[in-house]
Amino acid sequence: MKTITAESIHNSLPQEILRQGSLFGALSDECINFVLEEGQILELSEGEKVFDSGDEGNAFYVVLDGDLSFVKLHAGQQFNTRNIGFGEEIGFVAMIALHPHAGYAVANCNSRVLEITSTLFALIHQNYPFDFGIISLNLARDMARNIRKLSNALVDNSIKH
Repeated sequence: MKTITAESIHNSLPQEILRQGSLFGALSDECINFVLEEGQILELSEGEKVFDSGDEGNAFYVVLDGDLSFVKLHAGQQFNTRNIGFGEEIGFVAMIALHPHAGYAVANCNSRVLEITSTLFALIHQNYPFDFGIISLNLARDMARNIRKLSNALVDNSIKH
């Protein structure tokens, strides 16, 4: 895993494209620039982990390019609970709940992710309150979609009477 510059993202992913991702939709240019400049952009090779089970949940990660899987550990087994693609996040639930990660996120291919720490999240709130509201709404929508998918999976795999 290596850190890359915001400039390299600006060159390959203009803001119009970033806004197509669920987290960046409707954000101001200034806020997008701030997040890219202040956040850490990580370049991952296939098979590299973004975080591991038990790691402190002090940040979340937005996929800028590539694809990740979240693998949950339960009763000594590993379950791939979801794939995370362009513009989607992983790790927000652990960060906001103040919990360690309950599984690991791994790159399915060469990928780039933006790390947004809890400190940066607070700075967005302080410096860009309107955009923070949009980000919060976008994160809530993503969580709602994931809850719906997981509840559908539970129903699909339940024993019918």
